[in-house]
Amino acid sequence: MFDSLSDRLAVSLKKLRGQGRITEDNIKETLREVRMALLEADVALPVVREFIERVKERAVGQEVMRSLSPGQVFVKIVNDELVAVMGDEDNSLNLNSQPPVVILMAGLQGAGKTTSVAKLARFLKERQKKSVMVASADVYRPAAIEQLKTLASDVEAKFFPSDASQDPVAIAQAAVAQAKLEYVDVVIVDTAGRLHIDDDMMGEIKRIHAAINPTETLFTVDSMTGQDAANTAKAFNEALPLTGVILTKTDGDARGGAALSIRHITGKPIKFMGVGEKTTALEVFHPDRIVSRILGMGDVLSLVEEAQRKIDTDSAEKLANKLKKGKGFDLEDFRDQLQQMSKMGGIGTLMDKLPGMGQIPDAVKNQANDKELVRMEAMINSMTPKERRRPELIKGSRKKRIAAGSGTQIQDVNRLLKQFSQMQKMMKKMGQKGGMAKMMRGLGGKLPMGGGGMPF
Repeated sequence: MFDSLSDRLAVSLKKLRGQGRITEDNIKETLREVRMALLEADVALPVVREFIERVKERAVGQEVMRSLSPGQVFVKIVNDELVAVMGDEDNSLNLNSQPPVVILMAGLQGAGKTTSVAKLARFLKERQKKSVMVASADVYRPAAIEQLKTLASDVEAKFFPSDASQDPVAIAQAAVAQAKLEYVDVVIVDTAGRLHIDDDMMGEIKRIHAAINPTETLFTVDSMTGQDAANTAKAFNEALPLTGVILTKTDGDARGGAALSIRHITGKPIKFMGVGEKTTALEVFHPDRIVSRILGMGDVLSLVEEAQRKIDTDSAEKLANKLKKGKGFDLEDFRDQLQQMSKMGGIGTLMDKLPGMGQIPDAVKNQANDKELVRMEAMINSMTPKERRRPELIKGSRKKRIAAGSGTQIQDVNRLLKQFSQMQKMMKKMGQKGGMAKMMRGLGGKLPMGGGGMPF
């Protein structure tokens, strides 16, 4: 997400970043380029106008002109104002009400609403330690209720049964009543979507809202619809007292116009964003971290939180102890690292959050993809345990057998071994006294590339 906007802003701001003196003229020139970058990202025109005015007002004042590093201060102003556009207050869910906390989901058909119900249920169970029940009041779309039942089973949430012959309002009321009886912490009610906004749809969801009085009313919207997403959110917000927005399909949206427009147009915060199809692919929306990504500064905080949740700490500790004792890093250890990376969302997710990725050429970034992780793991799985422990044994005929067993070519096996060799050298440095510092010096601040691709 935000790839095209990030690239354009990087070019625009680079001219000012390192300058010791800036003038009104070059500020105006930079702001003209920033304005074009935002419009091309499909950000709503009123949002762009207000943003540019606020930046200009601060930039041509004493705050920048008297600074020792005016270029850096200008970038900081752009950063602060982008955060303000997307909402810099606490956007977390209100879970402090008397249980069950009721969450009502609204949105158009095809926006990913039902999948978002499952993602949210999983999020609440795993990260908030809440018991969750889900119910479907969508009696119009074929198989909508069955879809939610299957997803509820996947995320281990309680499912309240309903069928197409029932009244949607009655389903919602019965689900909340059942959640009370079972002492469930949170009940999420999915509602019917339509292909467009219509009076019948709005009337029904208003009746459901009045009947169950939800603590949170979340609007689910497809980020790839750009400004239309913001306008649809506005229409729903005028009909319902929305408390927040879930922005879906952000992994397929390179522009980011919806994220930068919704808060300004509706006055409601984006609370979550869907970053993939899996039920684990839901992220809390932190405006400051998103802006950091847009401006090419990465999002290390989210990366660390992700690592704490998903990395197998026992496995990591065993590897650290093994390295300290001077035992070598082998291909089984390498495979473990690849698997840990997959758990964290793959290479794309990691690269999106690492600082300085904007400076790496697209040709290099494109080589690093999740299919490559799968291929590498397949090659390691095609080796014997002895070969994984002693990679130096892998010569001609063994390489041919490994390639055939993993559906790859001999040159792929050669590339894997070369990348493993680089990783092995890095891990050896980590095992020495002051190892991490030595390793970082050896990397020179760059990702380990070479051998025709990036291991990560």
